[in-house]
Amino acid sequence: MDHIPEIVHVLKRLSFANRNREAIVSAHLVGICGSGMKALAEMLQGLGCDVGGSDLSPPDETIELLRRKGIRVHKGHSGEFLASDANVLVYSPAIMPTNPERLRAEQLGIPQVSYNQMLGELMRSRVGISIAGTHGKSTTTAMVASILRDGGLSPSAVVGAELVTQHVSGWAGDSELFVVESCEYQKNFLTLSPTHAVLTGIEADHFDFFRDLNETRDAFAEFVSRLPAEGHLIVRDDCVASRIAVASSVAQIETYSLQNSSDWHASDIRPLDLGTHFRLFHRDEFVAEIALRIPGHHNVLNAVAAAAICLNVGASASAICEGLREFRGIRRRFEIVGTWNGITLIDDYAHHPTAVKATLQTARELFPGRRLLCAFQPHQESRTRALLTEFAESFDAADEVFLAPIFTAREKCPEAAEQTNAELADRLAVRGKRVHLVSSLDRLTADLDDAARPGDVLLTMGAGDINRIQHELTRRFQRHHSTR
Repeated sequence: MDHIPEIVHVLKRLSFANRNREAIVSAHLVGICGSGMKALAEMLQGLGCDVGGSDLSPPDETIELLRRKGIRVHKGHSGEFLASDANVLVYSPAIMPTNPERLRAEQLGIPQVSYNQMLGELMRSRVGISIAGTHGKSTTTAMVASILRDGGLSPSAVVGAELVTQHVSGWAGDSELFVVESCEYQKNFLTLSPTHAVLTGIEADHFDFFRDLNETRDAFAEFVSRLPAEGHLIVRDDCVASRIAVASSVAQIETYSLQNSSDWHASDIRPLDLGTHFRLFHRDEFVAEIALRIPGHHNVLNAVAAAAICLNVGASASAICEGLREFRGIRRRFEIVGTWNGITLIDDYAHHPTAVKATLQTARELFPGRRLLCAFQPHQESRTRALLTEFAESFDAADEVFLAPIFTAREKCPEAAEQTNAELADRLAVRGKRVHLVSSLDRLTADLDDAARPGDVLLTMGAGDINRIQHELTRRFQRHHSTR
């Protein structure tokens, strides 16, 4: 059972703790190593909370990072992990009521609340800035939070991925501003009450919840309808679904794109070494010269949206320039892991055809003339099946594709997943693509080791656990390099 009134009382105590630097509130997070939950744990600790939690299969590096910050992490789940004097238990979306720690909390009368409800309650007493949309949420959220923080506006933030230079994904600031990555899955963003928002675009996705694009768009329309009249809404101009979704919003709406017909737009875009330079305009007025240290036109779009919302909530043009110049990206978003024996290894979270296409095009532009190998782990059978045609077309920039088994996440459909993946492989082959259907991630690692040669760019993509092969690939490539 959720206990919102009790949580409100806990948060009032937590605010008192932050002012007096005393940890008088203890929070237990079940699923603490998930991207959003980790960010929430870091923010709660920054507010003065004593934080601990558990996770079924936590990555060792995440455990070590949290423990270095003084956050307790238990492997697995057990009622014994929950302290009897805990003030609140927060659970991730994957944690069921039958979880032993949740059962123990019920026995002890400890209030329980979901991750999304906790974000909603934290935002209720702050000026919320929500970043929503099918693509670019994490990067845009991180950009906004970084600009505001570096510009002296001291926001709190919860980002769905770790910033590569700061090694954090959440923090507590001293101002009322609260920047939150806001997810549409199961309409989770409807627990939030933002004052300002960015809508990065709407495409059909999450087919295990939304039936089609219309239903997805309706959810976003409900979300932006909650913005107040004094709020600002920055919306992707060249996305028809987004323009329809915001039509009934009473907020102050401005558009953005790469075209000068939008309220906010980028001009004179040119590549830098692993980055992009552009000029930012607000209508006909020049705002700033921006030098990004992350590549891709999609990140120019993210930066324009971030700059627009930040300027609307009080950041200066110089803060925009400085914040974006210092921004080095987030984990698993075109993250260059390293180069060994002439092979460049890149890891990316892309798991939707639009993101896959953008990521591969960016790699092709950055590394012209080099062979591009793509190892892709599809995410969910329902998404892969619904977007088969789009997926087949999204790999055109790759020279060779290795398809790992579908990461089915919440689904239980092994036979259907195998069949759908085989059909995707067939469609890629029909398009003339050299494709390898791989039986497991272990097999994928071995196949990539055999296939890669000096000069190649090897890109791993997916929202599941494909990133776990990075260490083994690195070890293999380093071994080959040392024997030369």
